[in-house]
Amino acid sequence: MRRGRRIVALALACLLAVLAWPAREAPVEAAAPGLNVVLLVVDDIRWDSIGAAGNRVVRTPRLDRIAAEGVRFEQARVTTAICMVSRATLLTGQYMSRHGVTAFGRPLSPEAFAETWPGVLRRAGYWTGLVGKYDVGPARASDFDVLHAYHGRHWIEGPDGTRTHVTERNREDALAFLRDRPRDRRFALTVGFFAPHAEDNAKDQYLPQPWSAAAYEGVTIPAPRHGDPAYLRALPPFLSAEANEGRVRYHWRFDTPADYQAYMRRYYRLITEVDAAIGAIVDLLRAQGELERTMIVVIGDNGYFHGDRGLADKWYPYEEALRVPLLVRDPRLPRARRGGAPGARVLNLDVAPTLVAAAGLPVPARMQGRDMAPLYLQARPPAWRDAFFYEHPTITSRDRIPSSVGVIGSAWKYVEYPEHGHRQLFSLRDDPDELHDLARDPAHAGRVASMAAELEAWRARAR
Repeated sequence: MRRGRRIVALALACLLAVLAWPAREAPVEAAAPGLNVVLLVVDDIRWDSIGAAGNRVVRTPRLDRIAAEGVRFEQARVTTAICMVSRATLLTGQYMSRHGVTAFGRPLSPEAFAETWPGVLRRAGYWTGLVGKYDVGPARASDFDVLHAYHGRHWIEGPDGTRTHVTERNREDALAFLRDRPRDRRFALTVGFFAPHAEDNAKDQYLPQPWSAAAYEGVTIPAPRHGDPAYLRALPPFLSAEANEGRVRYHWRFDTPADYQAYMRRYYRLITEVDAAIGAIVDLLRAQGELERTMIVVIGDNGYFHGDRGLADKWYPYEEALRVPLLVRDPRLPRARRGGAPGARVLNLDVAPTLVAAAGLPVPARMQGRDMAPLYLQARPPAWRDAFFYEHPTITSRDRIPSSVGVIGSAWKYVEYPEHGHRQLFSLRDDPDELHDLARDPAHAGRVASMAAELEAWRARAR
């Protein structure tokens, strides 16, 4: 009996000691058992500006290795071809119509950010960070554990007058995040590279580091595939007009053969420098023993006109502006399937749910994309979308960058420019170069009407 009393007393003392011990602050949810995630967003790079996509001029050995060790989605596209909207879509997994970021400087509310992929992962105990370009309004320090947000210039001048290239700073900040993170927590890092985006107010536009010059010495860049004047003549008149921003920037960069060669060399040099920075991040993950516990996703925030159709930059719903590189290195991928190039029509919309699912967490209901992992992990991939909704806001005025909406499938593309009352219809199987607009052909009046109705249905669903 006496021994029994001693045991009860001891148990009570232990319980009181536990209750008296100061509680440590804990995340709202238990730590997730899933992968670490690293999202690498490259600015203004289209699908064919990496070696793995068949480009024999640009030097991207580290991106090519990621493609060889993972998958490269052949048919990746964006739902809006402009930086701030696309980056908001990458965060939220939502169309612009739902997330509401339609202008520069417009942020997500704290409540909306809580449902983004970094918000969901942080709430689940992940250590989160963003370095480099954010561009969804001012970045809030309260949204990340580590935040170093900056973009807009290729060379950053420090207080002591020393100059650091933005890509080098991206690299340094990303490596510091990986070195300084808590070792007992999963991590989620976004690196928003500003390069190879032009520095729009600079005379030379693309301002790379000196070391990359050797890679392009004596190199001749092939002329743009859609550089024939017929492509410019085929544009709607408000896009071919000299007041249009795509034409303005074409004259800045590409309107003579000599300018085209000089600017494209510098543009490719910026991509090669981003490639090297990505290689350093992968190397540190490997050295830390984390590479095989980390999903790495590389995506362009939009495509880019390299003088194609007489245009520069992005914005308009042609293939050059829509289609982007999308690489996924996933340690769950069987060795026999590495280096694949799935042909599913994936979108920037799909990145957020893919990262949430990789963390082993439920995907928020308001995300409109889908987890891409089954497309490469399953022996029999699931059925996937054939068409998607495109939308772009007016920037400044209808003459500078007009709004556009469209439905884009594998066989047909239908586009409206509401401010100009203009429609386009392309048969992508017969006319993949989008040269022959069929919207005013009486033989296609029925298809125009049916696709206009389909567009209205997409508008409603996207909200």
